[in-house]
Amino acid sequence: HRLDRPTTGALVFATDQAIAQSLHERFRSHLVTKVYWAVVEGHPKGDAWTCDEPIRKEPHSPSQAAHTDFRVLARLDESLALIEAIPKTGRHHQIRRHLLHAGHPIVGDYRYAGIERSDAWGERLGSGTRMFLHARSLRFTHPFDGNELHIEAPVDSLFRKVCGDRFGDWSKRPQPVSSPEPPAPNYHSW
Repeated sequence: HRLDRPTTGALVFATDQAIAQSLHERFRSHLVTKVYWAVVEGHPKGDAWTCDEPIRKEPHSPSQAAHTDFRVLARLDESLALIEAIPKTGRHHQIRRHLLHAGHPIVGDYRYAGIERSDAWGERLGSGTRMFLHARSLRFTHPFDGNELHIEAPVDSLFRKVCGDRFGDWSKRPQPVSSPEPPAPNYHSW
């Protein structure tokens, strides 16, 4: 499991080789549900969509299948939206590239949105060089006892500031429910 350097959020570390091998196999077999939040430029036309745009690891290498599900959590103002992204494959910069392909680059993504746009957003939001991509949660079965694990990483104060008061009290969140698929959270009660 890895996160791009400017991405914040949940990470899993193994304490020994057996656990590392088991976790690696779960990630490789797509048995881990990963949920990301991103603040993006613009308002998507619909409330949910899927991107299946293939991704190349290198410019001249063959394309690899890539699949990401997206959902609009909030339209923040006239020019920003909070998006939930659930990658079904694990390609390099997959979420960032799929959002760019959809015409909604992540705010502060210097690599894909460009330096001038990212600098302008950093100045407007007071966020400096921050990229607004957050690994919100991971859900998988424990490698040895079979219990379902749900790991959540709260967003930081700058992320909350940019999103405004969209979720009420961020400290009062519903507890995760054990199920094969993550429940649809009631974002309005947060």
